[in-house]
Amino acid sequence: MARMTHDTGATARTGLGAGLSLAVVSAITFSLSGPLAAGLFATGWSPGAVVLVRVAVGAVVVLPFGVVALRGDWSPVRRNLRLLLAYGALGVAATQFCYFAAVQHMQVGPALLIEYSSPAAVVAWLWLRHGQRPGRTTLAGIAVAAAGLVLVLDLAGARLDPVGVAWALGAMVGVSAYFLLNARTDTGLPPLSLAAGGLVVGAVLLGLLGAVGVMPLTASADPVALADAVVPAWAVLAALGVVTAGVAYVTGVGAGRRLGARPASFVGLLEVVSAVFFAWVFLGELPRPVQLVGGLLVLAGVVVVQQGEAATRRTPPAIEPAAAPHPTIEPTGMP
Repeated sequence: MARMTHDTGATARTGLGAGLSLAVVSAITFSLSGPLAAGLFATGWSPGAVVLVRVAVGAVVVLPFGVVALRGDWSPVRRNLRLLLAYGALGVAATQFCYFAAVQHMQVGPALLIEYSSPAAVVAWLWLRHGQRPGRTTLAGIAVAAAGLVLVLDLAGARLDPVGVAWALGAMVGVSAYFLLNARTDTGLPPLSLAAGGLVVGAVLLGLLGAVGVMPLTASADPVALADAVVPAWAVLAALGVVTAGVAYVTGVGAGRRLGARPASFVGLLEVVSAVFFAWVFLGELPRPVQLVGGLLVLAGVVVVQQGEAATRRTPPAIEPAAAPHPTIEPTGMP
């Protein structure tokens, strides 16, 4: 029994470590999208066109792996059609479209702050809908991470617009759905298949928005200036699709399956910190000291949340006392 308990604990720690690694990779690869897209915007690309190409390329790259992961059994796809539609519509298309709609009406910092309040929304949903009340350590980590997020986004002098706030809240709902659906372990869908299906659905929906003129699509063949180099537009688009969509979504699903929605959503806040770093590397946008302090607070908050979640996992369930004592039977030499 002791050996079995030890093996179970070691397996759990291995799964937790793998989940954290996948979550960090997902956050970092997602964060590359902003600086890379900014280079394309400067050459005449519209946000809608960049998002559409990014998601479409990601779908083309991940789809073959998602099909192979099914091993010829398409029944999980048939059983989870509504899940795949919801994942693609909310976790992919709505998140992208609503964010870029928000920044048409308000500054980027406040829009990101509203969008990245999604971990708090995930906590509230799991608490109210499923009774998963966070512990004190987790709540303390939430507070520290939230304070750091405000500093990283540097909201001095920011102005709010009601229309922009509404679109940013839509993006927040999409991100929350992304983390909640990633964590579903009862679907029978391999992570690769969920990511592939979501990207395909998202690409189709974004394409429809572009086709009907709701999402303007303009493009340019001009090369893109990144850091001290000039890069062909196709190379930047390939990196956006393969890395910031394909790799990011696949590792995000893997992280959600291993960590759960609440811890994975807080590790996802590292995307904001990483985006500031990549903006410095590729665009020369040097972060201010207050942003560096905020980044440290976000990191500290994420660590505290993970400690709180780990403590919750280690806490054994309460055992109800027996209604009445039973006579004790002495052992008779049996092992």
